[in-house]
Amino acid sequence: MSEYIEIETELSDDGTTMYFYTNLNLTDQEVEEYDSVEAMEEGSPVAQALSVIEGIATLRIEGKNLMVTAEPDAAWHAIVADVSAALKDFFL
Repeated sequence: MSEYIEIETELSDDGTTMYFYTNLNLTDQEVEEYDSVEAMEEGSPVAQALSVIEGIATLRIEGKNLMVTAEPDAAWHAIVADVSAALKDFFL
């Protein structure tokens, strides 16, 4: 897939969830929900690509958007950088 992906992020008011808004469909399903890294490893190709990122606790994929919660003490700046890089690599 050689499409260009644009990514914007927004941290929830309580600081527990990061929203990733993209311009490309990330799933063919209505919603994908993963409550663990192990579930992500068995999930869709996008979920599998994100499963290697340290600090992700849960993942929700809906259309063009992701919702990520982090493990306690995980650094959001690292997660955002890693998720952005993984998505860009996935769509190259």
